[in-house]
Amino acid sequence: MTEMRSAKLMSGRVFAGARALYRAAGVSGDDMGKKPIIAIANSFDEFLPGHVHLNKVGRIVSEAIKEAGGIPREFNTMAVDDGIAMGHTGMLYSLPSRDIIADTVEYQCNAHCADALICIPNCDKVVPGMLMAALRLNIPTVFVSGGPMEAGTTVLADGTVKKNTDLISVMYASADDNVSEEDLLNYEKTVCPTCGSCAGMFTANSMNCLTEAIGLALPGNGTILASHGFRKELFRKAARQVVKIANQYYKDSDDSVLPRSIATKHAFENAMTMDVAMGGSTNTVLHILAMAQSADVDFTLDDIERISHTVPCICKAAPSGKWEISDVHRAGGICGILGELDRAGKLHKDVHSIDYPSLEAKLDDWDIMRDTCTEEAKTLYHAAPGHIISPEPWTHETLFDSLDTDREHGAIHDIDHPEIHEGGLAVLRGNLAPDGCVVKTAGVPQEIWKFRGPALVVESQEEAIKVILDDTLKPGMALVIRYEGPKGGPGMQEMLYPTSFVKGKGIGKQVAMLTDGRYSGGSSGLAIGHMAPEAANKGPVALIKNGDIINIDIEARSVNVELTDEQLAERRRELEAGDGYVAHRDRKVSQALKAYAAFARSADKGATRDPELINKLSGLA
Repeated sequence: MTEMRSAKLMSGRVFAGARALYRAAGVSGDDMGKKPIIAIANSFDEFLPGHVHLNKVGRIVSEAIKEAGGIPREFNTMAVDDGIAMGHTGMLYSLPSRDIIADTVEYQCNAHCADALICIPNCDKVVPGMLMAALRLNIPTVFVSGGPMEAGTTVLADGTVKKNTDLISVMYASADDNVSEEDLLNYEKTVCPTCGSCAGMFTANSMNCLTEAIGLALPGNGTILASHGFRKELFRKAARQVVKIANQYYKDSDDSVLPRSIATKHAFENAMTMDVAMGGSTNTVLHILAMAQSADVDFTLDDIERISHTVPCICKAAPSGKWEISDVHRAGGICGILGELDRAGKLHKDVHSIDYPSLEAKLDDWDIMRDTCTEEAKTLYHAAPGHIISPEPWTHETLFDSLDTDREHGAIHDIDHPEIHEGGLAVLRGNLAPDGCVVKTAGVPQEIWKFRGPALVVESQEEAIKVILDDTLKPGMALVIRYEGPKGGPGMQEMLYPTSFVKGKGIGKQVAMLTDGRYSGGSSGLAIGHMAPEAANKGPVALIKNGDIINIDIEARSVNVELTDEQLAERRRELEAGDGYVAHRDRKVSQALKAYAAFARSADKGATRDPELINKLSGLA
């Protein structure tokens, strides 16, 4: 047996006070020392539609843990809604919140000696923040998200019906002068019809799918809609599973259930392979690098670059394609994508998950294209949208008439019929980004995979929005947005407004956008982010001037400015002789953000805190 972490508190005279406090919080003395304490990290938050229902989820999970023989102890983390924070200085706080969330979970679990952990995230930074904490703690852990939102249906004033609308639809419309105020309001009222993380393969849903692929969540975690009744049973099943693996670890000394045993380098590579195959958000690159560091796994941008060269895009979901999350679910969800990748020989076999001893065993049960697929799996993947407008979860149990097994024209393709032969994400390098940058190739029209044009340089997202809306940005130009990286922002703003507004202006297929900041999972077009080193870390992007010719070739994985090394060196000397690497803008930065900036590394390191600098300043090894 392995002694439970809580054991030291549950016996002996020294910790009688701790037990008294546990009793006062409702823990039975009969359970102390006999049952595992299961921490429930819940990100319930009334600001976010993705989280507004999670208080109810917490109660379901808590009761199911009790029934399964655990002691549930729920606490809350923070959550920033990127859609609400978007386009103003509120977005500076989004990425830094990832570290606060990770710290909160670590602090709570270690301070109270929790034996196991179940995480209830849903949106953007919450999923990776909790994953970072789980990998640091390395105690039995299960993830179960709140689920994705249904796509909307918008009826315009003239009777035109727009199906599968989402948050991006209203942002496009807001920049389109041809859209009336009445129709803009129609979009506003209908594009986010239910609770849940925004419809489409945006960052939140990409991360929840990635969590399932890496093996820390149960099948359906990434794709069952928040509004569907099947989600309720998933919460109960996850609660039972965390008690089960806690007992496996503490009673049977089975450390295969621990997060670091599951999230090996091969598991990281499989998860990234799935992400590239479905054209997930570029933010997943940032987050998976941070997760790997938390797990002490040697998984880097070089590994992602290698994977992106060999994996085609076989599932092109919105906003890059026509398929919604519910369509991907009908086609078998994440296990459906993994099944096709497995048949193509693209996955490592020597991995396991919280619920299966091997990938093969899991896919035998959950890949709908296999004869061995269980009836439970087939039933689960019939879960369909209810086409409702309500913030309440689990309001219906609508089912599809059939599953989508068309691997040539359906939502998930087989390897012989990819949506695009290149992967959905790519890492580019060149004299503009020697340490790399990232583009969501699944969202880039192929006619602009090669781009050459003059730079228009701005030093803030706000200025970028201005030059787009006042038509300073012309077709054929490359908009360079710098000093928006982790240190330079600080906070590495997610810039959905600029990418949405170029589309609203009708020039989305005629311009390039490059930044040391990042773009939303909802972004598409030739939007290149995560340029490293960032401008504030003396990256070459700080040296660009208006009119410099930018040359991008996605197929060749290159991004360059047409300047010689000597010209760049001369500009660097000029810059360092003047103001140095600082943004020329008026932006008030709080002490909290300055503290984040002091330790932040560039995007190629996942925008994580610099451990060497922390160790040096703390004086602790």
